[in-house]
Amino acid sequence: MSVQLGMPQLPVGAGTGSGPLVPPPRPAGTPVGLWDRYGRRATDMRLSLTDKCNLRCTYCMPAEGLEWLAKQAVMTGDEIIRIVRIGVAELGVRELRLTGGEPLVRADLVDIIAGIRGEHPDLPISITTNGIGLDKKAAPLKAAGLTRINVSLDSLHEETFAKLTRRPFLDRVLAGVDAAWAAGLGPVKLNAVLMRGINDEESPDLLAWALDRGYELRFIEQMPLDADHGWTRRNMITAAEIRGLLSRDFVLGPDPRARDGAPAERFQVRRRDPKTSEAAGPVLGTVGIIASVTEPFCSDCRRTRITAEGKIMSCLFSREEFDLLGLLRQGASDEELAERWQDAMWAKPKAHGMDHTGLGAPDFVQPDRSMSAIGG
Repeated sequence: MSVQLGMPQLPVGAGTGSGPLVPPPRPAGTPVGLWDRYGRRATDMRLSLTDKCNLRCTYCMPAEGLEWLAKQAVMTGDEIIRIVRIGVAELGVRELRLTGGEPLVRADLVDIIAGIRGEHPDLPISITTNGIGLDKKAAPLKAAGLTRINVSLDSLHEETFAKLTRRPFLDRVLAGVDAAWAAGLGPVKLNAVLMRGINDEESPDLLAWALDRGYELRFIEQMPLDADHGWTRRNMITAAEIRGLLSRDFVLGPDPRARDGAPAERFQVRRRDPKTSEAAGPVLGTVGIIASVTEPFCSDCRRTRITAEGKIMSCLFSREEFDLLGLLRQGASDEELAERWQDAMWAKPKAHGMDHTGLGAPDFVQPDRSMSAIGG
């Protein structure tokens, strides 16, 4: 089923006095599913399990940390399982990513995954983690039904890692990556954010290390989701710059596989012959680049996000959030929750507003939440 593009704009966020923001209802006849006004359908669900994290990455969180959500404000395991059930059974969600904060800090993580897997035997379930503690949890997570894993790894050098994360835990992260591979949580994907003058020159070596071990590395442009609000477009390492840095040692070619709504543009990687500067030898693997800022992919976005306290975010950069958990705790039926979710996604903006060629983005306002409080 398809939805025609160019549907009438609707006012977003019809408020209810001092109560929570309520999305405008969809027009009659809108098909079931997480459709928006521009013909996109969200089938990839990103669900945050917690806002807490045991690192203090400079591009995400201040050194002193943040004020964490109260325990009662965060979704319980049973609530998470129910929301996933509605997304899959009622609304056509086909893939689930559990995020944070840091999802491994939840003591009931294995039980949550086992509960979801028990209801959805064929659903791809992944988590994004910083890898700390993964060496002990990788095998139980796999046994519970986790499909694969993404690990954040910005540097292989202890000093650089500590500068970026403000914690001396590189050895724990590397042990977690190896444990995930050994547990069969492949393909193991690594996420790296390059910061100008800190780890950008390490990028070819990081890629070589990942290729040698069969890991899939993805470089991510730094996004304006830092709690300090210190991000500037001028200081960000762009996708074009990333490709230039990697060209020191490698030749990147197009990946024949369809992108199919994925945030990362994939490239096949071959060694660069230092004498001819041409590609030499076989394809070593692939590398991905997620260019949310300079090469946005909003037109084919298929993601819906639920924060740790059960708020629907139609876009990673949304400033409007719609409460799902509050409605659930008031006794709403699955059908009522599905309606709220669909209405919230119908209000999804056409784009995030950063797709400009200059340094400024006049119609973009950074969200109040940092990445750790949203869930990537």
